[in-house]
Amino acid sequence: MSPTASELDPAELAALLHFYADSGVDWLVEDEPVDRFAQFAEQKAAKAQGRAAPNTSSPSPQDEREAYAGGGDTPQPQRPAPPAPRLTPSSMQQVAIPDGGAVNAARLAADGAGTLSELKTALETFGGCNLKHGARSTVFMAGDPQSRIMVIGPMPNAEDDRDGTPFSGRQGQLLDRMLSAIGLSRETVLLTNIIPWRPPGSRMPSDAELEICRPFLDRQIALAEPRHLLLLGNFPARLFLGDTGTIHSMRGEWREVTAAGLAVSALATLHPQDLLAAPANKALAWQDMLLFKSRISGT
Repeated sequence: MSPTASELDPAELAALLHFYADSGVDWLVEDEPVDRFAQFAEQKAAKAQGRAAPNTSSPSPQDEREAYAGGGDTPQPQRPAPPAPRLTPSSMQQVAIPDGGAVNAARLAADGAGTLSELKTALETFGGCNLKHGARSTVFMAGDPQSRIMVIGPMPNAEDDRDGTPFSGRQGQLLDRMLSAIGLSRETVLLTNIIPWRPPGSRMPSDAELEICRPFLDRQIALAEPRHLLLLGNFPARLFLGDTGTIHSMRGEWREVTAAGLAVSALATLHPQDLLAAPANKALAWQDMLLFKSRISGT
């Protein structure tokens, strides 16, 4: 017989919830069956009579989506108030809302690092970003810090978060092949992401979350002193190139940018995930990789 949630310790429960989230589970089975058709009819009748509908069960995902959207005939069900969570030293530290104070704290922590190793420690001990508390791993960087070539992606995916390494899984395998085709490898470049923690559901980070993470990326660039940046996808391209277009309008052209006070040559191309989703784009990425090879080899 499987243990109940109340029988699991916090670490075991967190691991189980991470497993469910990675598997795509976004709604748990009710303890008792609920007749949603009868509930819906009852709520409509209550609305017609101008009184509140009785609500003895939790709302369905469809009910919540309609209520959130502000549409449909179904009034928003009221979920019973959950019991107060048991506070532990670890859970008390997991409340972190992006604000100006957190940005300043991030800047102080990043600027205080004199080496990449110290920066990694500063990032791992920093608790001012809410993204960190929903992620398994702090995904810092991989590869050769002395290469002067930096490959920058947007944020960790589920495989990165699980392994603690940037560009893991299928996306990483495809990136390995892209680099190998022009005589590079993940051991001869520096791989990193703009955001070091996977946002819940791999959503895009908010502007406030980006502002908190940006000092760590800037300090990483300042310490690694790259000459060339390979920007993968819309998010990195827009951030460094100051453009609001799509990756298709920004790719395939060298730009001179200023990053962390350094003058750097940057080239944007499609992210490996873009190529997995639309393999026809591989021809465009190949053109970009040849252009990147020509610049770094001086030909």
